Amino acid sequence: MSKKDIDIGLLGLGVVGSGIAKVLLNKADSLAEQLGASLVLKKVLVRQVNKQRTVKLEPRQLTTHPEEVLTAPEIDIVIEVIGGEYPATEYIKQAILHDKHIVTANKEVIAKHGYELVSLAKEHNVDLRYEASVGSGIPLIRVCQQDLAANDILAIYAILNGTTNYILTRMSQEGLDFSTALKEAQELGYAEANPANDIEGTDAAYKLAILAGLAFHTIVDTQDIYCEGISRLQTQDFSYAKEFGYAIKLLAIAKREANSIEMRVHPVFIPEDSQLAKVDGVYNAIQVESDLAGNLVFYGQGAGALRASSAIMADVLAIARNICHGAISVPKAPINQKLALKPMSSIKTRYYFRLSVADRPGVLAQISEVLGHNSISISSVIQKESDLESQTAVLVIMTHPAEEKSVQKALKEIRQLTVVNEVSNFIRVEG
Repeated sequence: MSKKDIDIGLLGLGVVGSGIAKVLLNKADSLAEQLGASLVLKKVLVRQVNKQRTVKLEPRQLTTHPEEVLTAPEIDIVIEVIGGEYPATEYIKQAILHDKHIVTANKEVIAKHGYELVSLAKEHNVDLRYEASVGSGIPLIRVCQQDLAANDILAIYAILNGTTNYILTRMSQEGLDFSTALKEAQELGYAEANPANDIEGTDAAYKLAILAGLAFHTIVDTQDIYCEGISRLQTQDFSYAKEFGYAIKLLAIAKREANSIEMRVHPVFIPEDSQLAKVDGVYNAIQVESDLAGNLVFYGQGAGALRASSAIMADVLAIARNICHGAISVPKAPINQKLALKPMSSIKTRYYFRLSVADRPGVLAQISEVLGHNSISISSVIQKESDLESQTAVLVIMTHPAEEKSVQKALKEIRQLTVVNEVSNFIRVEG
């Protein structure tokens, strides 16, 4: 049976929640014209009712009691934008148990509990959609679920965090050190006061888990994804990357190999002429390699209230259309692959090393001997920045493809050489 009014419950009235409320209020007429029914913002869960806000709501629309949103029989769709794993996970479960359709932007909840929640939604004949959880306004989830459904997806290479991409852009283009670029990002509102989830790669790992689960039809445990942040990158690394014809990006990588998948998040050297290398500032980009559609790149701003509102409202409208037409689009949990996660120690790629060494003959020979014993072949080597006073130099080495476990073993041995003062950095190379 169709409805004339579709009642919405909103969990959270922060930046994104306020954006959603404004869309529902300011575009009420145009949305109603599209649907043939009105979207009514019935209840909003907030921490404080009496608080100055950028969006004007009636006092009766606000509540501090979750059950007034989660269990109210008149509410059709619950939108969750409070963020964090808890209590958001429990709120979503409770809403599903009371037969509410769900729209969420919560990457952590979907990454960690997505399969469980989608299965629960299926049991209760309700929809659960989460387009805004990855890439914000960039359409990705529906693409994987629908548009690429006939494809075997082979690999995903993605810049999934606008904060880290902004910091890396400033370090590359302006020569800023990491702490200065981070402070600038915080002042501009791109980075949180506690930026750990962004700069340590955790945020990107959550998003990669969601995409990989959809792409490879398997359950991904976020704790199994190798994750390394950007805080140890220094301005010298960007200079040397350019000399070799590379840019440095924090990439989220997922690859399918027979019955296993490779998943990792870490800084990489990528060729300067590649599409992902040209993605700067707070922008995100996702490159998908598939058997039928070929290589696809999705690009756009990955954060912000407007972008999130776009994705969330697309999900709301999709559910609302089904309600209006009396249709049911119950989400499926298409987990049909039991894929092992390839250990990080087994991945094979190229590497960049930056070493502080004694500036005297025979140093490179000793380092080369260690690399050779570990089956690592040198592609190129440059000696940089000799310091006559301390008699030290910077040695930059690029390798041919090698196995991670061999590289880690070699680095441990190199650190023990008396001619090596420090392994200043090592970065993996893709492409």
